[in-house]
Amino acid sequence: MNGAESLVHSLLASGVDTCFANPGTSEMHFVAALDRVPGMRCVLGLFEGVVTGAADGYARMAGKPAATLLHCAPGLGNGLANLHNGRRANTMMVNCVGDQATYHRPLDAPLTGDTEGWARGVSGWVRTASHARDVGQDAAVAVRAAMTAPGQIATLILPSDTCWDDGGVVAQALPVPAPATADPGAIAAAAHVLRSGEPVLIVIGASALREKPIADAHRIAAATGARLLAEGSNARIERGRGRFALDRVPYPVDTAVKALSGVKHVILIGARNPVAFFAYPGKPGYLAPPDAAIHVVARPEQDVAAAMAALADELGAPMLPTPNLTGVDGPGRGAVTSEAVAQSLAALMPEHAIVADESVTFGRSLFPVTSRAAPHDWLQITGGAIGCGLPLATGAAVACPDRRVVSLEADGSAMYTIQALWTQAREKLDVTTVIFSNRKYAILLGELANVGANPGRVALDMMDLGNPDIDFVRIAGGMGVEGARAETMEQFNDLFAASLRRPGPFLIDLAT
Repeated sequence: MNGAESLVHSLLASGVDTCFANPGTSEMHFVAALDRVPGMRCVLGLFEGVVTGAADGYARMAGKPAATLLHCAPGLGNGLANLHNGRRANTMMVNCVGDQATYHRPLDAPLTGDTEGWARGVSGWVRTASHARDVGQDAAVAVRAAMTAPGQIATLILPSDTCWDDGGVVAQALPVPAPATADPGAIAAAAHVLRSGEPVLIVIGASALREKPIADAHRIAAATGARLLAEGSNARIERGRGRFALDRVPYPVDTAVKALSGVKHVILIGARNPVAFFAYPGKPGYLAPPDAAIHVVARPEQDVAAAMAALADELGAPMLPTPNLTGVDGPGRGAVTSEAVAQSLAALMPEHAIVADESVTFGRSLFPVTSRAAPHDWLQITGGAIGCGLPLATGAAVACPDRRVVSLEADGSAMYTIQALWTQAREKLDVTTVIFSNRKYAILLGELANVGANPGRVALDMMDLGNPDIDFVRIAGGMGVEGARAETMEQFNDLFAASLRRPGPFLIDLAT
C-alpha cells in the first residue's frame, strides 16, 4: 500500500467520504487511489476557489468535514479567499495540498512555494507529511483537528513521494474532544446583569444560531427585556415559519451604531464584540457605545447551545409557545425591487430550502422578510472575501441532495467563481441560482461615500460592469446550466417557481 492509498483509507475510517478536488501532477497518486479504494465521492471543481468554497458549504450543512485536494502552493493560493471565509465560519475541513517531492524541493522548481506559510494564515492546524508510513496517521490527526470545536481548517501538505512510496499504514479514527462547558460563574454574572434593568444586548453566533438555542434566547429576552441580534455574518442560521426570528448586526457602520445606541451591556454567546467591517474616518471601530460593558458567556469553541439553555434556566425564563409567523400575501409584483424579491422568496421558497446568500448590496432587504418563508437554513459570506456564494451553494447541495438550494448572488461576486455552475451541472445538483444584475459594484459605490472620497469618471468606471454587459444566461448555458433572464417580478416568479419543480441546476439572470 502506498501513502496515497493509506490517506484515502484513513480519511474514510474517520468519516470523511467526500473530496472536492482540483488536482495536478503532485496529486496523481491520490487520484489513482480513488480507483482502488471505494467509498470516496470526488467532486471536481474547475478552480481552487470553487473547491474550497464548496468544502465550506458542505461542512456547514453536513456537520462534518469534507476533504479538499489542491495542487502545490499556487493551487493553495487560488483557494485562499474561500479558505479565509471558511476560517471565519469555523468550518471543519481537511485541506489536502500536494507538494514537490521531498528530494525535489531543494531544486527550486517553478511550482515551489511557501506552502506551509500560505496555509498557516487560514488554518488552525498545519502539518507536512514526511514519510509514506506517516500519511495515514497524519490524516487521522487532521480530521480530529478539523472537528475540534468550534471547527477549523486542518491543512495536510503531502510531498508527492510520501504518496507514491510504499509503506502506507491505515489509521483509525481518533476521538474528538467534546467542547468545553461555559463557566457557571460567567452564566451567573450574565443573569445578574440581565436582572439589573439596564439596557442589555445579547449578540449570538456560531452554533447558538440553531433553532433550539435561538428559542432559548427568546425566552431570555421575554423574561428580561433584553434585545437580541445575531452577528452580522454567520455560517448558518435556522429560521422561517414556526421558528423564532432573529435580526443581525447591520453592515453599514452608521446604521449599526444607531442600532446599538443606548446599550449598557453587551452579552456575547458564541459571538465576538461587534466591530465595523472597515475603518472609516471619524467613525468608531467597535459598534457598541464606548461605555458599554462586554460580558462573555461562551466563546465559539465552547458548548454555546448548552450555555444559552443554562442562562435561560438560571433566569427561570419560561418556555415560549411556537411563534405563529404568518406567510406573506403572495409573491411580489411589478417592478424589480429588493423588497419585491424578498416577498417572492418568502412566498415561493420550498420547505427546508438552503439559502446561500452573497447578494451583498441588493440583498440587504431579503433577510428580514424571509423570516416568514417556509423553514430553511441561511448561509452567509463570513469573511468578506467575495466569490463564496456559488461554491457554498454547490457544497451544500452535495451535502443535502434531498433539499433545494437557492443561491442569491450579486453579479460582480458571481464572476469570481462562476466555474461552480459547471460543477453543479456535472453533479446534477438541485440549485436555483438568482443573479442580481445591476451591472455595477454597488457596494463599492457606497464605500466611496463612507470613506469620504470624491470620485470622478475614472473612479466611477472602476465600479461599472456594463461595458460590456455580462450575459449570465449564455455563460450558464456554456457550462451546462439552463437559464433565463427576468426583467419583471412576474417573470421572476414564474421562472423561480418552475426551477423548484425540476431536477438539476437552473439560473435566473434578474435585471435589477
